[in-house]
Amino acid sequence: QAQLVESGGGLVQAGGSLRLSCAASERTFRNYVMGWFRQAPGKEREFVAAISWSGGSTSYADSVKGRFTISRDHAKNTVYLQMNSLKPEDTAVYYCAADRGGWGKGTLISEYDYWGQGTQVTVSS
Repeated sequence: QAQLVESGGGLVQAGGSLRLSCAASERTFRNYVMGWFRQAPGKEREFVAAISWSGGSTSYADSVKGRFTISRDHAKNTVYLQMNSLKPEDTAVYYCAADRGGWGKGTLISEYDYWGQGTQVTVSS
């Protein structure tokens, strides 16, 4: 069964950086739109960033624009989320997801077909 496995979460001070990784179990994920979402305690899951299958198109939530960068490495079947200038409000469980459909900016949870188990990111003030 196709799987997505996130890693790279942890505890960091405000202003610090983390890089999340999402490893896909199958090469078919190379053809999928990939996205990152997050869910803070007591809040709904929200869109963070997405990238097209080619990597040529990306989209970001306004709250992370200019601080986070999504990228992908087809050779490693891996998608990354580089997070800089982290803030306490970035604290959440971060999920990687894959969408078999075409590029449509990838902001909607309902578009995604596969999900990872999540990785915790905690930013201390």
